[in-house]
Amino acid sequence: MQPTATVLVYSDNASTREQVRLATGRRPAADVPPVEFIECATLPAVLKELERGGVDVCVLDGEAQPVGGMGVCRQLKDEIFRCPPVLLLMGRPQDAWLATWSRAESAVTLPVDPVEFADSLAALLRARLAVQA
Repeated sequence: MQPTATVLVYSDNASTREQVRLATGRRPAADVPPVEFIECATLPAVLKELERGGVDVCVLDGEAQPVGGMGVCRQLKDEIFRCPPVLLLMGRPQDAWLATWSRAESAVTLPVDPVEFADSLAALLRARLAVQA
């Protein structure tokens, strides 16, 4: 198992980024490595971090302003070779079709439910780390 996993969290809302950190804790599940966070409040910051590399999973806020996470996800999937898997935070369960359109691998609703979020994040980390192994 690698020593840490890197999770990029994109939201213009500091409270949403905090919810993600608190729901994850040190690690979302016992069988995945501890998590380090990269927090981004703007699209240019997200693109810069992904260009740098080393991101295992992206958590994108679909309610972010001025650029929502669903559009960001679709852009990343179109533009970044071997884009990390994306966990999308949606405002409403009815937005699941938009999560599919954005090509996110997983989606959960806001406010963040710690159990649902940790399970979804752990599943994406397992898949990503299995591919890298």
